[in-house]
Amino acid sequence: MPRKTKCRRVGHIPKSNFFKPSGIPAYDLEEIILKIEEAEALRLKDLMGLDQVDCAVEMGISRTTFQRILVEARQKVADALINSKMLVLEGGNYQLVEGEHNHQQGHHRGSHDRGKNQDD
Repeated sequence: MPRKTKCRRVGHIPKSNFFKPSGIPAYDLEEIILKIEEAEALRLKDLMGLDQVDCAVEMGISRTTFQRILVEARQKVADALINSKMLVLEGGNYQLVEGEHNHQQGHHRGSHDRGKNQDD
């Protein structure tokens, strides 16, 4: 029996919930789902420049779990960029947290239910 998945702590919800190549209608694009905790891993490691141990502490997970999440996130972003796919940020197993240790940039407060306008 697999272990219960531990809820990941997230300190920032991105303002946009999808990115797509310009000039191609969304209905013509294959979607890749990037979970919110995967976006948080990218933010902490690649944007904020924290080491993996500190990133794992911020998210309340082990370093090996953080490494796995980061690798999956990077693969998804690379696939979307290289193969012109739409990247949709949604879902996952996370808890939004506030505090001095979150290294937040523009912390989002309020509803996590963001509309998706794919007609662009």
